Amino acid sequence: MSLDDDDFTVARVVRPFAMTAGRTRPKVNLPMEATIRLLPAGVRDWPDTPHGRVARACDGRSLAEISAYESLPIGVVRVLLADLLQQGYVEVQQTLSASSTAAQRLALIERTLSGLRNI
Repeated sequence: MSLDDDDFTVARVVRPFAMTAGRTRPKVNLPMEATIRLLPAGVRDWPDTPHGRVARACDGRSLAEISAYESLPIGVVRVLLADLLQQGYVEVQQTLSASSTAAQRLALIERTLSGLRNI
């Protein structure tokens, strides 16, 4: 009995650590709700690599949205975004600060719930 390509489907699975060069923790702490923006240096024709996929998806999306959009584990996206941040391609927009009002906090919660409902 021989195994031909027609006999079975080969799963193409890439382990998460392969996309992050074995790293499991980002060098920068990024919360899931952090909104990421491309900087002018990041606006370019990105190759079809994990870093490129994340960079193309990030403009105006949160870390969690990028993870869902690209179907990548959130830990992988955190590591890749931290790399892009350190290289000067993206910036993290602050969602809330210690001086944020109750209305701003409520608006963030409502946006988060709305996003979760849309998943």
